[in-house]
Amino acid sequence: MKKYKFIIAGSGWRSLYYVRAAKALPEVFELCAMYCRTPEKAEKMSREHGIRATDSIEECLGYEPDFVVVAVSKNSIAEVSMEWARRGLTVLCETPAALDVESLNRLWKAREEGCRIVVAEQFTRFPEYAALIGLVRRRLIGEPDFLNISLAHDYHGASLMRALLDVSPDVGFTVRGRAYKFPTVETFTRYERYYDGRIADKKRTVAVFEFENGRTALFDFDSEQYRSPIRNNSVKIRGCRGEIADRMVCYLNEKFEDIRSEIDVKTRIVQTGDPNPSLSVVEEVTDIIFEGESVYAPKFGLRGLAQDETAVAELMAGAAEYSRGNAPPYPLKDALQDAYMSIMLHKAVESGETIKSEKQIWNK
Repeated sequence: MKKYKFIIAGSGWRSLYYVRAAKALPEVFELCAMYCRTPEKAEKMSREHGIRATDSIEECLGYEPDFVVVAVSKNSIAEVSMEWARRGLTVLCETPAALDVESLNRLWKAREEGCRIVVAEQFTRFPEYAALIGLVRRRLIGEPDFLNISLAHDYHGASLMRALLDVSPDVGFTVRGRAYKFPTVETFTRYERYYDGRIADKKRTVAVFEFENGRTALFDFDSEQYRSPIRNNSVKIRGCRGEIADRMVCYLNEKFEDIRSEIDVKTRIVQTGDPNPSLSVVEEVTDIIFEGESVYAPKFGLRGLAQDETAVAELMAGAAEYSRGNAPPYPLKDALQDAYMSIMLHKAVESGETIKSEKQIWNK
């Protein structure tokens, strides 16, 4: 197979997810270069990560990559993505698509002008969540109508809500919510592990999304949830024939007999040797079994990747295929709706009011 060539614009925390995915799959991806704004930063990234880095856009374009990963600050990601797309490249940009509705609309207009932009919304492609979405769409529990979700924040949470409730981006909604602060013992950050028992107030956002098709989601997310070992993720999806609570599926079969089956997520522990305590140990999903059937198998085989990097690798391959004339791995209108729901969530929390969505140019 011809390798997928790509470059990275940006050198922050998220850019390194793409570096790790490329290093784990050298026969699939070729990282041509990382673009940095200064030669000093380029030299630092090259030295620390063993990759080619440059401050020259012309050099990056000269590699003729299949796609460019845009991993810059949230405030500038929409503009930078459009800049690279208008140079003729397929863009795979980090989340969110944008932080305001005006920028979301400009992204859609850029698409209508021929720009190829994919937002790297990876959560629906985490092996465990992808398997869960697949089981919901089998309709074992009937049509999903209520969701209690505590898995991911803002736009990631929005994408999972819509996927698990099977809500398309053109369905309107209302949202109301509140934010709270609770004292919590700090454990992991992106770069450190604390053992001194320090306590800080952490934000928890609770909201209710009511969709126009009659489906409802209770959103609940704590700012410590992604890394803290004392903050668990949870999800419960209900339909008229049953419910899925985390890994337990309870439903009625065709004879209306009650069935209880567990989703069996098989993993292996991989010691990466990374000095960062948040990255030193990876739990890689090897298989997911439901009622004797494999409902997930690693697309690229076992590569020592966490669920996040596994999902990122799939999006990278999808973006490359998009550049070669195939369908995008995540339609832009879905990503814009995810970001829009996040914007409306924050508006509801800040105002204390129930906010009603409005039709935007991508979902008319």
